[in-house]
Amino acid sequence: MVGNQRIDCLGCRLANNQEKSHVIFEDLFVTCLLDHKPFNEGHLLILPKTHIVEIDEFDTEHMLSVMNAAKQMTKAVKTLFVPDGVTLSQNGGMFNELTHFHMHIVPRYQEECFGDFYTQIPQFAEKDDALAATAQKMRRVIQQMSL
Repeated sequence: MVGNQRIDCLGCRLANNQEKSHVIFEDLFVTCLLDHKPFNEGHLLILPKTHIVEIDEFDTEHMLSVMNAAKQMTKAVKTLFVPDGVTLSQNGGMFNELTHFHMHIVPRYQEECFGDFYTQIPQFAEKDDALAATAQKMRRVIQQMSL
């Protein structure tokens, strides 16, 4: 453990820019980055920079930061991709494959069944150049929203 981060935790390393990823937003408490195996273009994750595994471990400050980021990222996804809806999800316990809290923000479209998000795991990681292009578009939209 270094400060409030665990060296052996991939989520901590991703949230603190110690692993390659496509960050689209960050503040003092959270990092928002694109999922490397997106369900749809714009599928992103919100991770606290502090090592937190379960939602009931949050203090108020970190929880507010996650929810504020969720609100802002949802607006960006809606603006850029014009989905029919957006799914926010968080898996705890044995279903948290990252063993670090992370919230998914996923743009969804009418023809997609809700269960597909949980049953159809993407077979291939998105190509890095495609993720980079999506990240650039999303950062631009987020910057424009904050003006």
